[in-house]
Amino acid sequence: MRARAQQAGVSVRLVMAILCNEGCKPHDPALERAWQKYRPDTAFGVANMHRATFDEIKKGRDFADRSWQDLPDDRDLAVEAWYLHDLAAQLPAGRSSRYTEDELPALGHNTGAGTMRGFARGATPGSQAARAYLDKLHANWVRAGRASGEG
Repeated sequence: MRARAQQAGVSVRLVMAILCNEGCKPHDPALERAWQKYRPDTAFGVANMHRATFDEIKKGRDFADRSWQDLPDDRDLAVEAWYLHDLAAQLPAGRSSRYTEDELPALGHNTGAGTMRGFARGATPGSQAARAYLDKLHANWVRAGRASGEG
């Protein structure tokens, strides 16, 4: 994670906090593949990444030739940092100070880039799921800091 975060220019702590948020399911490759049989659109890997997201962020990167199907088997392919990088790049220049530079990409990870941009302009998370995701991120912040060496 450190190497990917440095490559992408994002906080290792943020990546680790999101991984803590996403750690709600077992990340055993065999279990993930078995689950996919029941839910073909399921998310894969330690950051629970969907196929469309993976296919979008891999364009032009050193893992462009890799498949979303590789995520469960290759921890180094956990490309969450690049996703956060791409989300941060979509933030509007003039934005509300309601959310921090770390909270906005985290909200984008959870709710999508369009909704994240709305939050950046000052919208309040309307769904309990977005608010709960942000609360969980805050709860994981100290643990993520210790794990990443940034806190």
